[in-house]
Amino acid sequence: MKKILLAAALLGTAATAAVAAPEKYVLDASHSQVVFTYNHLGFSTTTGMFSGFEGDIMFDKEDPANSSVEVSMPVMSMFTGWEERTAHFMTDDFFGAKEGDLVTFTSTGIEVTGENTALITGDLTMHGVTKSVVLDAKMNQSGDHPMAGKPWAGFDATATVLRSDYGLEKFAPYVSDEVKIFISIEAMKAE
Repeated sequence: MKKILLAAALLGTAATAAVAAPEKYVLDASHSQVVFTYNHLGFSTTTGMFSGFEGDIMFDKEDPANSSVEVSMPVMSMFTGWEERTAHFMTDDFFGAKEGDLVTFTSTGIEVTGENTALITGDLTMHGVTKSVVLDAKMNQSGDHPMAGKPWAGFDATATVLRSDYGLEKFAPYVSDEVKIFISIEAMKAE
């Protein structure tokens, strides 16, 4: 009887160990960017970006659909390459930004679509409005970082949003309502 109980306990322990939980990864702010583009009056594609933001990924290598992501970036960290444009975006014409205002994304579900690809659905909040957005994501690489010597992961993702969904429609349709977003992030396993 003792042998049967011991075998059952060992099997239970082995089964529990086989089910890996998601592991926390922290964004590497120095190698993560959100780039956005929009059409300006039909003449050009204008680009801006956010960088230096924070976030966590709960990454489940065995079951990526069980992963999650949460990211926040200060609105005032936006960079457009032209000081006057950036300042204009901070006015009441657009964000009406003040210190502490954030753009956030919190995943609500992940659908694995391939070996290294997934659709990540989540809540994008900016300018006081929250809308569901789908990121078309790809894991670039996961493994030990050659310089840091610890687990690292890198992802790219794209999405398209409408400015008007967030109350940022000034000058549309001349300045396109549609904004294309490209995200590239690196994250390190948390200590």
